[in-house]
This record gives sequence, structure tokens and C-alpha cells, in this order.
Amino acid sequence: MPINLTAFNVQKEWKGCTWCVPSVDELANAIAIIAVGQALHVAKILHVAGLAPKPTTKGAVKGAIKLLSSSGNIAHRDGWMFQVMSWLAAQLRTPGALMNMPHMIHAHKGLDGLQVSIDGTEKVTAVVLFEDKATENPRSMVRDKVWPEFREFEMGENEHLVTAEVTLLIKGAGHSDPQQAVADIMWKQVRRYRLSITDEQSTDQSQAKLFKGYEKSVPGGVERRRAEVFEVIDLRKWMDDLAKVAIKKAEEMATTD
Repeated sequence: MPINLTAFNVQKEWKGCTWCVPSVDELANAIAIIAVGQALHVAKILHVAGLAPKPTTKGAVKGAIKLLSSSGNIAHRDGWMFQVMSWLAAQLRTPGALMNMPHMIHAHKGLDGLQVSIDGTEKVTAVVLFEDKATENPRSMVRDKVWPEFREFEMGENEHLVTAEVTLLIKGAGHSDPQQAVADIMWKQVRRYRLSITDEQSTDQSQAKLFKGYEKSVPGGVERRRAEVFEVIDLRKWMDDLAKVAIKKAEEMATTD
């Protein structure tokens, strides 16, 4: 697996996992496959040993290399790769779940990710909003950026954007009446959050400090609050090394003009 997930032990106000990367090579391979536009392929075979890409074009590889390069702002490149890691972690935790594909541009202005649950009557029962942050200052990022954004969502800000994305997602999944399903959503009941962030450690104590205030920004049952930590030292160098391996993987994929 490109990412291993270890559930938090003692936190009561949120649920979550610590991520670790057992093989940079395997993770780089998955990221490269997604970067050439084959995320759906990855979702289908992620749990199968020997993750292999389908043939692709030189143009697709060129675009992938652009995604995997800093292009003047290394934080944007790292942010994109971390969003892909978050998507992979979500796929591993909930195989077959209904979620959107990773964005294919840096610094996308919108939701980092979205996951929707539907019951047997085609009723939308949960809408999980992803927030992914690759940062060297995790606590200040959470306190000053993420919690305010979550509070805005709780007040109904940008609900039109979420509505549009949910409609598109369930339509693509073959829902018989996506417009009506979205119209019937009780947002205060179904809205949930998933924050994924980098930190140098992920212990019971560091998690409590990092996610302090989550239940105040997002009140209600613990199922509404998910938290994920990627434990990494020297974030920028680690991401840069990962990108270099992923670029090599992408370059090996070009088999057609």
C-alpha cells in the first residue's frame, strides 16, 4: 500500500488516523499515475498488489511533470501532492466510496475533496468536506485558517458550491434523480468534515493540541469531525524528493504519441 493508516487511540472529540509511507517508490508511482490522468484506474486497483498504469501519451506525461514541478511556488506543488495523498488515504480507508477525483491543477479554488454517502433509498445521508493542508506551521494553520473556514460552512457559506459538486458526483454515480436528492438534503444533519494535515509528530498529546477547538467549530456528534495527520520531518525536502521520484515514474509511462 502507498500509505498505511493507524487509528488514533484516545481522542473523544474527533476520529482519525496517522499516516505513514512504507514505500516512497510505491507512493510516487500512485501519484504519477494520477498525475497523467488515471485516478479512476488507481481507485479500481489500489488494493491490488503491483499498481501499474495503463499506456498514456507524451502529452499526458508532459502535463503530469508540470503538476509535479514547483513552477515558482513550491507550496502549490506540495499542496497538490498532499491532496492526492489525502485522496489515496480516503480510498484506502473506505474502498468504493463515492468521492470526487483529485484536482488536476495547482491551488484549485474550491473544495479540496468531497465524499458522499447514499442509503438504499438513494437518500444522501452524509456529505464529507475535505480540507488538506501541507504546512510547516500546522497549529496556526488549523486555528487561523481551517476552523474559520469550517465555521463559515456551518453557517451555510458556499453551500451553492457544495450543492453543485454533490449533484455532479451523484449524477455521475447513476443516481436516478440527483436534483431531487440534493433538494431533499438536510444540510445540518449530513454535513461532515475531514481535515488532513502535516505535522512532525502524531501522538495523543500532539493531536489534542493540534485539533483543539474542533468540536467548537463543528458542534455535534463525533462522526461530524474527522482528523488525519501525516507525520513527516522536513516537509519541503520530503515532498521534493517524492516529486523527483514521481516525475521519473511518469516519464516511464509514455508509450504512445
